[in-house]
Amino acid sequence: MAEKLKINRLKVVLAEKDMSHKDFAKMMKKTPNTITRICNNEQQPSLKMLRAMAITLDVDISELLVPTKPKR
Repeated sequence: MAEKLKINRLKVVLAEKDMSHKDFAKMMKKTPNTITRICNNEQQPSLKMLRAMAITLDVDISELLVPTKPKR
């Protein structure tokens, strides 16, 4: 089986914020299943939703994405 491409870091950010998927789903007015699928990189949020997630979590939007280049 091919390795799943990791695009977003939502699971990591939620852990850093000590927030459950269920609580975040309520805040985002999404189902817990949707948030779980995004956390597991089975589904990706739209840019609009990604922006709303960043605002809700009070983080820069870039923190929700896996970098394509290492920082210098």
